[in-house]
Amino acid sequence: MAASFPCTRSCSSDCILNVLALVFFLSDLVSDVLAVASFYQEQAYVSMGALVFLLAGSSVLVQAFSWLWYSYQTGSEEQRSCLSTYAYMEKYFNNRRFLGALHVCQMGVFLRLVCMMEISWRNLTSNAPLTEGIAVYLTHDLNLLYLIEAFVESAPQLTFMTAVIAHRQDVEWVTGFKTLVSVGAIALSVVLYHRSMCSLHECKTRISWTSSLLYFLWNFLLIAPRVVAVALAASVLPPGAVAAHFLSLWLALFLWVWRQNTHFMDSHAGEWLYRATVALVWYFSWFDVSKGGSRGRSAVYHAVMAADIALLLTLWWWQSHGDPSLFGMTARGAVALEAASYAMGVLAKVAYDRLFRLKESVTVDPTPRSEEGGSEVDVVDFPVSVQSRPPAPPTAPQRRMDMLAEHFYS
Repeated sequence: MAASFPCTRSCSSDCILNVLALVFFLSDLVSDVLAVASFYQEQAYVSMGALVFLLAGSSVLVQAFSWLWYSYQTGSEEQRSCLSTYAYMEKYFNNRRFLGALHVCQMGVFLRLVCMMEISWRNLTSNAPLTEGIAVYLTHDLNLLYLIEAFVESAPQLTFMTAVIAHRQDVEWVTGFKTLVSVGAIALSVVLYHRSMCSLHECKTRISWTSSLLYFLWNFLLIAPRVVAVALAASVLPPGAVAAHFLSLWLALFLWVWRQNTHFMDSHAGEWLYRATVALVWYFSWFDVSKGGSRGRSAVYHAVMAADIALLLTLWWWQSHGDPSLFGMTARGAVALEAASYAMGVLAKVAYDRLFRLKESVTVDPTPRSEEGGSEVDVVDFPVSVQSRPPAPPTAPQRRMDMLAEHFYS
């Protein structure tokens, strides 16, 4: 069985976050169907085809990661021992044919959601919450899938819908609803990933929602101008030019990932798929994938993205033939807002690094502690490198998440 470690987030907050994740999952599914139906009714078949391509491609990619991670661990004694606590989970996780069919039907992530709901509910109602083994790492796998889905599905869809709105200069309720759901899904996935990485480190002090809010803030301030700039350029440029821009930048980012010699997946093909996916994520947001020097790489990345945003806004202005407007806002105002948002995002990121990314090598008591009169809730804001690790070799999901946490705080 996997080495134990404290599941340092509160059971109640986990349950709330998982409920919200399920709500966003179902809302996103409904909004996808409504958006496709809306384009079909308008006979906008090109837009409908582009949206269906984004939906299908991103869903297949996320399901592929989910299936690969199940395959790396399915049938292990560690998994059977831990999941035997949850009878309903165990019979599904140990049935490879059922799992395979579910992933082919694009419902593998939904099974993970249901399983995490069961874990959260049982932990909430139990006097001895589960704090070790594969079930905890399944939670981290799910949070990573949220992050991947946010940037290979929600962010591209949000960009596409924003481009449609900018081109039409008319905010319809379906596109507006889809935009709001996409923003909410991206924000939630970022917060879940942040708190998931924090819970992998024993800490000296408990986490507040302040760090999560600041982490969300700097991501939002950097992602929003990126999405808007790509959408504005896509609303006036030919589809071929947009595709050429995306492919050229994605290829450069992919080569950068390859140069960092990542070793995240347990198979060679899976590793190349992971590198290609990281390049997709980097098209919208920064994501550490290798140890050490993350601040230098982050600075280079944000400088390149700032230059690319400036290029895209210049193309939008030039191709608009005059002084374009964005929902009543002048082009100068839109550009100034984009620049201000990106600059504030960089400053918020620097503030987060200064306040919440202290790096100290200390040995701490791994037992969750609570303040006087309080309960064991919401820990870890100040990540530390814990030098006393169990000698047992890590399992597949444990190795993946430990590697992500190490890169997250490098």
